[in-house]
This record gives sequence, C-alpha cells and structure tokens, in this order.
Amino acid sequence: IQPLRTVVSRRTDPRRSAVVSVPRLQGGEAYNVIPEVVTLGGTVRALDNAVRDALQAQITAAAEGVAAAHGLHATVDYRRGYPATVNHAAQAEFAGRVAASLVGEDRVRRDMDPSMGAEDFGFMLMEKPGAYLWIGNGPGSGGCMLHNPLYDFNDEILPLGVRFWRALVMARLPL
Repeated sequence: IQPLRTVVSRRTDPRRSAVVSVPRLQGGEAYNVIPEVVTLGGTVRALDNAVRDALQAQITAAAEGVAAAHGLHATVDYRRGYPATVNHAAQAEFAGRVAASLVGEDRVRRDMDPSMGAEDFGFMLMEKPGAYLWIGNGPGSGGCMLHNPLYDFNDEILPLGVRFWRALVMARLPL
C-alpha cells in the first residue's frame, strides 16, 4: 500500500490533481495462517485523462515491482470507472449567466475548486462541450451529502430546477 501512495506524491506533477486510495485489504480467514492470496482494492481519481493513464501504468509497475522484490506475483485488475466531470468554460459561463438571471449574480458561485467526484455526465463531457452545475440543494434534511444512506433530497428545490432548465433552453433556442 505504501508504494501505491507514492504514485501521486512522487510521480505525479504536483500541478495536476490526482488521488490514489487503497481502502480495502483482504487476506486469509485465520489469525495464525499466512494467507496464500491477499487482495488490495481502491480507487483512482484525476481531472485529466493523461494523468489517469499514467497512474494506471505506475500502479501496475509498483504492484509488480513490490511483489517481485519479495518473490511473489501481482496481478493488477485496473478497471476504468467514471471519468472526472470537467466542465467546458464557455458552456459553464453560459449556464452561470442563465442561473444568475433567475436567482441573482450574488447567489451563483463561479469560484469553486474542481471536485474529484465522478458522475456519469463526465462521459458526456468527454464527447461534447457542456457543463454540470450544482443547483445548491446542499445537505439533505439529515445533514449529510450525496452517496450517503441518510441523504434526503430537498424537494423544495425542484421548482427552481424546472425554472433553470426552461430558462436554459429559452436562452439557447429562443423562439
């Protein structure tokens, strides 16, 4: 696990965002038997596909190198998950103007740092220019964010969402 942690800290350009997490370690069933097989599992996040490519190669090399140094064999099953959801500037600006026309410029945040969160919309943004916006739903009534079993969507925000989509379409395709 330690060599995998250095893939980002030592081999990735510090100006490029990347995360390699190894939260899963499974091996054996008994406390007094060295397991024949140990499995590590984790996730890789990056805002740039070239960085993702490099991380995949570096993770494989690190795992195989550590195993070989100890007379063992490592198999890396690297599965590409969702890409980062990276907005295109022109489309994000357009959507921001539409949002500001509905709620006021002071209520539209344009200074947010990129998020490593993955979303299936990321695949669409790899093919066509677009933008993914957060409507400002915030934590659900349980005080937690998305991807939490206690999350409770704020239904009160739905009318604003409908108004935003209508305004977006009208601004893009005026009648």
